[in-house]
Order: sequence, then structure tokens, then C-alpha cells
Amino acid sequence: MTDAALVVEGVAKAFGRVQAVREVAFEVPRGSFVGLVGPNGAGKSTTIKMLAGQLTPDSGRILVDGVDVVADPGGARARLGYVPEEPSLYEYLSAREMVTFVSRIRGTGDVEAALSVAGLGADADRLIREYSQGMRRRTALACAMVAKPALLVLDESLNGLDPPSTERVVAALRAACEAGAAVLLSTHVLDTLERVADRVVMIEAGRVAADVPADRLPELRARFAAGDD
Repeated sequence: MTDAALVVEGVAKAFGRVQAVREVAFEVPRGSFVGLVGPNGAGKSTTIKMLAGQLTPDSGRILVDGVDVVADPGGARARLGYVPEEPSLYEYLSAREMVTFVSRIRGTGDVEAALSVAGLGADADRLIREYSQGMRRRTALACAMVAKPALLVLDESLNGLDPPSTERVVAALRAACEAGAAVLLSTHVLDTLERVADRVVMIEAGRVAADVPADRLPELRARFAAGDD
């Protein structure tokens, strides 16, 4: 068994003449919290979608908990919890029903613990169609965490959360790391990464421009701001 929950080896992806990702390589060790940052258009979202199996790399290899995403997509998904930037949920289910549905599909999961992480309280039994954007994100996070996957991949998943919800979610993610899972969080909220991340991977122009301990994040701030829209 590998010590890394995620291994990305020389991954590239092009869309026509546009080379979105160029030979990206990094690892996320078990029990670690890694931030993925970079300016808009740098290739972060394309990289995340390849990790989640939504896009197929043109070259390179991605292993989730030792399982190749392309060779065994079902096996990789079983080890992954993913929250996209714009989560799709069944709007005529409640959060409790949605999380229960996911746990049954995955064959395992503690629904009540996942709902507690999301902090929805009595709102867990309201229809998702009535939820705010922040509540939808918390529901999606509960779905991603319910089966206690080896790797959690979150794409801008803290957007739209109020400060108490952010603190609750961050605490839950840190607890998952302490239990042996790994977290990869793509975000523009650099202040949060300074508090919770172990490492930060910065992507620029489709390449890894930096892979450093989180305490060096302040060094990347000016570079990040200069390249952002």
C-alpha cells in the first residue's frame, strides 16, 4: 500500500490547441491537508476534474489510494470524496435523504455523523430546493465525507460559507486528516490555507510553479495576486 493518498505523475491535458495542463506532478500523503492554488486559467479546475475522473488525461498517471483513475475508474471513485465548485444535488430530496442515498450507493457510511459535520441541524429535513448556496455546499460536503474516503478533493468548496460554517467544515477536514484521510482543497481563500494546510501546491500556466510547506504561503501571495484576474 502506498503512503500517498494521491499521486499525480506527469499529467497533461489539451483542448484543441490550448494546452491546459502541462506535465503536472505532485503527491498528497495520507493524513495531510494540501492546498491547490493559482491564478484563474492556470489549470487548477482541469487538474481537479482529471483527479475526479471527469476528464481523461492525455498523458501521465493519477493514482487515488494506489488505484489508477483511468485503468480502474470505479475503484478510484470508491476511494474518493469529491465536492465540485458547482455541486449537483437532487433538489426534491432533503439533505438527510440525499446523504442516505449516497451512503447506500457506496455501501457504507454514517449519515448522522456526516450531517453533523455539515451543521444543517433541523434544516437537514427540508428540501434541498429551499437551501441557500452555502447550505447546498455543506450538503455536498456531507455526501463526500459520509463513506470516509481515503481522499477528499474539494474545488472552491468553502465559497459561500459563513464564518461559523467555514470553521465547522475546516475542523471536520482536519479531523479526517488526523484519522488518516487526506484532503486536497483548491481555493482562493489563502487565509484559510495558512491556518489549516500542511503544504501548498501552486499551478501557473498549467505547470506546478511551487510545492512548499504552508508556512511559505505568504511568499506566494504577490505572485498569486499578480496572475489572477
